[in-house]
Amino acid sequence: MTIFDQFFYSIFSFYKKRYKQKANTIALLYVSVLQISLVFLLGCFFAAFFNKMHTDTMSSTSAWTLFILISLGIHFKNWIQYTGKKRMMINAKMIKKKKPQTNVWLLLVLPFVTLGLAYIVFQAV
Repeated sequence: MTIFDQFFYSIFSFYKKRYKQKANTIALLYVSVLQISLVFLLGCFFAAFFNKMHTDTMSSTSAWTLFILISLGIHFKNWIQYTGKKRMMINAKMIKKKKPQTNVWLLLVLPFVTLGLAYIVFQAV
């Protein structure tokens, strides 16, 4: 089980109490946004790195197009992964382990922190 599965289950179980039917959608959206923001941070880092190295690898338009395609792929992968049997398996594993849950408020701030770091790195480009 990956760290994103644990984050998904923490968000899912937190929102399951309030929004019974929308909890899966909220958790799916959270994991997708987190992964997309991490890809954006990684892309900004490599763009700044290649800019400092004076390497012209791809144009800005191509990079944004690639980012959008990767973002759609990440969301589609998560949608396929977390709507079926995988979610039920994660639920069964987490109930069996009885681990303490991750702080949900910290998890909700995590995408904003990565986007802030990406903004700082993007300023170097």
